[in-house]
Order: sequence, then C-alpha cells, then structure tokens
Amino acid sequence: MVLVAVFGVALLVAALLSGLAARTVLSTSFLFLAGGALVGDGVLGLVHIKPDSEIVSVTADLALFAVLFTDGMHVSFPALRGAWRNPARALGLGMPLAFAFMALITHYLVGLDWTTSFLVGAVLAPTDPVFASAIVGRKEVPARLRQLLNVESGVNDGLALPVVLLLIAAAGPASGADAEASPSKIGLDLVLGLVLGIVLPLLVNALVRFRLLGAEPKLQPLLPLATGITLYAACHLTHANPYLAAFSAGAVLASVSPESQRAFEPLGEALAELAKFAALLVFGALLTPSLFGDLSLGGYVAVVLAIALIRPASLMISMIGTSFDRREKLAAAWFGPKGFASVVYGLLVLQSGIPQAEQAYTLTAVCIAFSIVAHSSTDVPVARMFHVNDLVGIPDGDEAGAPGRREHRGHRG
Repeated sequence: MVLVAVFGVALLVAALLSGLAARTVLSTSFLFLAGGALVGDGVLGLVHIKPDSEIVSVTADLALFAVLFTDGMHVSFPALRGAWRNPARALGLGMPLAFAFMALITHYLVGLDWTTSFLVGAVLAPTDPVFASAIVGRKEVPARLRQLLNVESGVNDGLALPVVLLLIAAAGPASGADAEASPSKIGLDLVLGLVLGIVLPLLVNALVRFRLLGAEPKLQPLLPLATGITLYAACHLTHANPYLAAFSAGAVLASVSPESQRAFEPLGEALAELAKFAALLVFGALLTPSLFGDLSLGGYVAVVLAIALIRPASLMISMIGTSFDRREKLAAAWFGPKGFASVVYGLLVLQSGIPQAEQAYTLTAVCIAFSIVAHSSTDVPVARMFHVNDLVGIPDGDEAGAPGRREHRGHRG
C-alpha cells in the first residue's frame, strides 16, 4: 500500500506539473524515476524492492507490452510500404553498429568478457520513443522522422530479444528457464508471437462483422483492450514473444479496423502512460547509491559514450545517402533512448545467474537511468527546432483567451 500511495502522489504531482513539463526541460518521466529513488532503500526506505522482486519484472513487462501495442496502432501500412527504406536502414545497419560498438567499449572500459560485453550491447540496443513524445507525437515534425523513430523502436525490441537469450545461454553456467534457451526455441517463440499478433486481431475483427455481434459506442474502446489483454495472456501461456505480438497486433488492428483504433486511442494512451509511470517508479526504487557506487569509472565513461556517441554515430552512418536534412538526421540520431525493453532484458540477465551478471546489470541500469533523464528532458528543446509551439494544447501568453487544441500525443512522458 505504501507503493500504491507513492504512485498516487507521484501521479498527482505529475498531472499538476505536466503543463509546465511540456514547455520546459522538466519531465514527468523523471519525476516518477526520482520519486521511486526517493522512497526506495537508497534514501527513505519506505519501499523495499529488489531486482529479483516479481513486481519489477511484471511492471516492466506490462509497460513494454502496453506501449508497443499502442505504438503499433500508429503504424500506417500504406505509408510504410512507400517509406520502408529508412526504418530498414536503422534496423539493418544502425542497430548492429550500435550493438557492436557498445560491446567493444564494454569489454575494454569495463573489463567484461566478450560474451557478456556483447550481451550488454544487445540489452542496450532497443530504443524507446516514449521518452521523446514531443517529437514522435507532433504533426509539425516531418512524418518520415516520426515514422523512422516509431517503427525502429517498435521492431528492435523483438529483434534484440533472441540475441539476448542466445548470449545468456552462451555466457556460461546459468540458472532458470533461460538456461534452456536454444536457437530453435527462440525462433519458434518469435514466430508464434508474430502469428498471435496477426491472427487474434483479425479474428476479433471478423467476429465484429457478424450481423448479430458488435459493440455499442460506449463499449467500443473495450474491444481493442480485450484483444490486448487476451493476447498478453496467450503469449505468456504459450511462451510466445509478447513484444513482437503487441506491436504487430496494434498495427494489424489499426489497419483492419480504423474505427476501433480511433475509439481506443484515448483509453489506450492513458493506460500506456499509467503502465509506463508505474514501471518508472518501480525501476527508480532500484536506483540506490550503492548501485551507482558499484559502477567503475570506466563504466561511467561507457555510459556517456553509449548515449552521446554510439547511438548518434551508428544512426548517422546508417542514414548516409538518405534525403533527410541535417536537422532531421541530428534529431533521429540523438533520440535513441533506452527504455522498458532494456529494463526487461537487463533483469533477464541479472536473474539468469550467469557469471558477471551483476556487473552487466549495474552497467545497463545506470545507462538506462542516465538515458531517461537525458532524452526525456531534451525532447521539447529539439521539438522547437521543428517549430512545434503548442506542445500541450494550453494557450500561451496573449492566446490565453483562445481555446487550446490538444494534439495527439502532445503531452510529454
């Protein structure tokens, strides 16, 4: 109940400050991260959470699923067919480069063995657009840039997971279910997740088309919600990849039933925000002074390089020869924040029991925390580069008498 109370207070403070946060470097994501750190064992000790606590893995897992499901609904297949090359470049060249560069600096600066270093690179390879909502949610920002960041982040979670599991299996004696992972089983889980993510929305859409079936308007948002809940349970019961399933289900649902997508959008965005805030609060409680103290100087250098150099350089290389202008390239290169996928995968590493698991987790946890602070506090200044002025739909200055207009995903995370 203490954690629930803290979440309620943090949610109230975040809502009251959200208007200010949308215009400044203040971030509501940072408020929850800092709130969790404040009430955790590192400061006040009101909430006692360990990395192996079930609440940590469950909240991070739910948050990632919810965010990917709603993000999938923003993918337009017709638009993607005409502009698939840029996301393909980011995924096919930028992501492997970032993965390899991170492994190199982890090995030489932190001293982890090569397998564990590549494992750290795989854990930190996924990106998360949630912490750049002022960019990916604004119509003033070029559509190709928003599409690049959204599609890249939605797909790279699923691409990184099999690599993470294979490297955990190769890293040495391990404990738990991950020790039994094999390439064939991992591949089967990915395919099954994709199949479930496609088939279930199509089945629900077919049922809605029956003459005697269909939801009344006020219950229509519950159809996608029910689909998402059922899909989440089905994935965990069958060991299918839930993240690939979530993103593909959202995209398929938006494609075959635009009316359901429009009805669900306000509810879906609110639920994704709540799940994200809960996961940030829980993750923040793990960020104790001892965690930061356990990371070596070389580790901190690796963290800074991961955020400020590796992601930007990797994506800039992948975008050579594209039609993006300099401003778009810089924005895309900077916004590669580490989010919930990296949290979930980092916990998999810690709970696997492999050698050097604790060192790998410490490095990834500190990197994720730094990334959340750096990226969630810079999306508004970068959005200004694209002439995004009305960031929250709240009138400014002499426009105070005019009614504000709230744009889709104009709030900040």
